[in-house]
Amino acid sequence: MAARQILTVSETARADAAAIAAGTPGTVLMERAGAAVADAISARFRSQPAIVLCGPGNNGGDGYVIARLLKTRGWPVEVQALSAPSSEDAKAARDQWDGPVGDLSGDLPPALFVDAMFGAGLARPLEGAAAVAAQRLASTPEKVVAVDIPSGVQGDTGQASGPSVSAGLTVTFHARKPAHVLEPGRGRCGEIVIADIGLGATQSQLFENGPELWLPRFPWPAATAHKHARGRLIVVSGDAWSTGAARLAARGGLRIGAGLVTIFSPREALVSNAAHLEAVMLRGFDTDLELEEGAEHVDVAVIGPAAGVTETTLLNVLALARTGAALVIDADAISVFRDDPEELFSVLDRDDVLTPHPGEFERLFRGLLAATPDRITAARKAAQRAGAVVLLKGPDTVVAAPDGRAAVNIHGVPWLATAGSGDVLAGFIGGLIAQGMESFEAACAAAWIHAEAGEMHGPGLISEDLPGLAPQVLRRLWEER
Repeated sequence: MAARQILTVSETARADAAAIAAGTPGTVLMERAGAAVADAISARFRSQPAIVLCGPGNNGGDGYVIARLLKTRGWPVEVQALSAPSSEDAKAARDQWDGPVGDLSGDLPPALFVDAMFGAGLARPLEGAAAVAAQRLASTPEKVVAVDIPSGVQGDTGQASGPSVSAGLTVTFHARKPAHVLEPGRGRCGEIVIADIGLGATQSQLFENGPELWLPRFPWPAATAHKHARGRLIVVSGDAWSTGAARLAARGGLRIGAGLVTIFSPREALVSNAAHLEAVMLRGFDTDLELEEGAEHVDVAVIGPAAGVTETTLLNVLALARTGAALVIDADAISVFRDDPEELFSVLDRDDVLTPHPGEFERLFRGLLAATPDRITAARKAAQRAGAVVLLKGPDTVVAAPDGRAAVNIHGVPWLATAGSGDVLAGFIGGLIAQGMESFEAACAAAWIHAEAGEMHGPGLISEDLPGLAPQVLRRLWEER
């Protein structure tokens, strides 16, 4: 199965235009879209009074089709419109609706509402009756079905500059748009159904993060594999009182399949680490030069979890960069470069991965999140600036590569909001790169497996649970390959 694209509003418009140019009339596409929404509604709701709110454009045209099809299925349907249709296709759909059309007002009685006011292309705040309707519908999102996207949410950013509809079900067409995967838009969509209505193919470098994106190149061991062939990963430990984070990362790397995992520990912390390690090996060092020598032949190094925001951590990052190993730079190893991010960027390459949460992202890329319209754009610009893969954490985690590829996790898991969760993720990334997986795909796969493991456990999850859950996710992926 091909990777699922996420299309911007303009890319979707091009796909629509390509289908029409290839001989499919716009009215046929509108009929298919309306049928897809009517089918989704019929599959989830019993017949009941429905009010379809129609805007002037093609989104409203879809609404007239939905109203007609629901009425033929025995639903009591009412249509309220903002204004007369403004496109020829929407006018044709309005003409086929054989019921009355009332003016949209704030007086909306209890019903199942179909929001067909505005689609993803709206770039201005809702006003007048549309704004009043959006505020009225916000109190009962479980009774709202949005066509394409909840009205008032901007398709390319997921942001709303004024009132917006919140829906329990959103039916979109051909592919998700950024607003379906980025907060707060994603949270206002409810369940998302993607309907194939026969649009043309469109090239995109933005994808849903799922197995379709990376599973064909997942580094399963060959029958002749041995531990050295499966990759050598090291994790740099913090001081004697801050060793747990490195062990979480190391165990994550081992569980995800790295053949040899070693914690490089300050000698003062050797006893603390040794008391808790089994299959993970341990090696002491005192200086950055010792670390560089010891890491000369490793494939990947993870540094940052509880490393300390100190000159020592900065020197250790620079030492590891001189070894040629791929770097996974997390937490303190990001923050330590806050005064001179360019010093870090100068030693990175496309095989390296930065894993900041928004606060750490701000320390390296000051002002970038605020200056860009959405997290995807920010992550892409950061990856280009750093010359490395950037994984921007959050409920809508974005992974971006310097070449412009980007992927968004579409299943945020609240149970992962626990101390140490990110350390395990860093270990997952490092373990996959160690086995030969390309860094962008490794970061995507690790983020997805991490979320799946969190969802599998659910309430009560602590970070120590995550490495032990990875084998169940890997087993399912193995069976689906």
